[in-house]
Amino acid sequence: MSQETIGVLPHGWRRVTLGDICEIQGGGPAARRAERIEGEVPLIRPADLRNRRIADRSDMVGVDPRTARDLSKYQVHADDLLVTRTGAVGRVALVTAQESGWLYNTHLFRVRAHDPAQAPYLLAYLSRRGVGEWLERRAAGTTGMRSITVRTLHDLPVSLPALDQQREIGAALHAIDDKIRAHEDIIRATEDLREVFSDLLMSGDLSAGSSAP
Repeated sequence: MSQETIGVLPHGWRRVTLGDICEIQGGGPAARRAERIEGEVPLIRPADLRNRRIADRSDMVGVDPRTARDLSKYQVHADDLLVTRTGAVGRVALVTAQESGWLYNTHLFRVRAHDPAQAPYLLAYLSRRGVGEWLERRAAGTTGMRSITVRTLHDLPVSLPALDQQREIGAALHAIDDKIRAHEDIIRATEDLREVFSDLLMSGDLSAGSSAP
């Protein structure tokens, strides 16, 4: 990352690389099935990373439990980070307790902080526009098929304040993310309400002068 992107470090901060403070591992299987079977272990793909979280979607693919045991090295645990390796490189999400034990596929990297307390701060840092641009400049391949390597992610410069400041920064941005998701839930609920209201109006079961349900 350029000096202009990072800027001068505030007093008491230090500069490290992501690989200095994290274990970075490439992804596992590239399952293509679009149907889930009861009891399967979900397999996280780049499309499942939304707004710095993993979306539990109905169209997530899965791996049967026996195969999942053989792929245990590709399990994620709470406070792991997932980073997209291909396509729109550098998108990031935090794994929560809900997704612990799931698997991640070949198009993702797992980033596991040596100190789990740093995970919220690292999520915020890796979400920065400048970080995405730094990774994009180093991606190889053609449009739509670009990718980054473990080495590239390992060498990513990271600016670190003291751990208590990291916690404060991570908590502040986490609170904003919660508000974003709350507003998205409201939007989805309102869209569903509009669909119901539209059906009632178009079927003649409700007059336009009536109040919305």
